Amino acid sequence: MMFGTYEHSLDAKGRLAIPAKLRDDLGSTFYVTLSMDKCLTAYSQESWEKLMMTIKAMPKAKQIKMRPLFSHAAKCDLDGQGRILLPQKLREFVGLEKDVTVVGNGDTAEFWD
Repeated sequence: MMFGTYEHSLDAKGRLAIPAKLRDDLGSTFYVTLSMDKCLTAYSQESWEKLMMTIKAMPKAKQIKMRPLFSHAAKCDLDGQGRILLPQKLREFVGLEKDVTVVGNGDTAEFWD
């Protein structure tokens, strides 16, 4: 279960340090995508697979509405220093430039400007 609020900064290359307390729950590889809010949401491999199964069970018309979630998703791998590279298009969409608030939100984490 992810919880807490953490303040971090993007480095010049667009890398974000993931708080140590959230790394265990997110795992070394996880997915980051757009949120319905003006933030990015990070899903562990397990949470991402559950989300995909839920969406696959929806009627086709509802699945189509979920396209942005998948089309903007990025698979992120932690580097040796516990950072991920956030793709520029995702950073631009939510306005992440330097200071980032990382929020644990149950089974996901959120990245806010």
